[in-house]
Amino acid sequence: HFALCLSIFLSFHLTAESLKCNTCSVGMASLCFIGSTAECSTSEPNCFTAVAVFNATNILNIKRKGCMATALCNTTSTGSILTAGYTATQTCCSTDQCNGAVAIQLPLTVALGAALVAICSTFT
Repeated sequence: HFALCLSIFLSFHLTAESLKCNTCSVGMASLCFIGSTAECSTSEPNCFTAVAVFNATNILNIKRKGCMATALCNTTSTGSILTAGYTATQTCCSTDQCNGAVAIQLPLTVALGAALVAICSTFT
């Protein structure tokens, strides 16, 4: 009976320990266009903030927030969107909402317009 009680206790304890993280699907500067909070799963137990900096300007930053697997934490990668190169850095933390506050949210059409203007301005 002790083993059964211990396993039930641990399952409740581990469930109660899930992190709550701020989420942001698309953000620029301190603005978040689609954001909320989420409870992380055991497969993605860390809060993260990812920042993509476009190489042509070093000014335009696109941000994301949410839950992430430990293996992907604190990594840097490179890529390109419409021939504009970028460097993305993913930083993790492990306390409730440690990845910053959910910022001001704007409608998706405003977000897409701002992103398009910012990307197009890198080519002029």
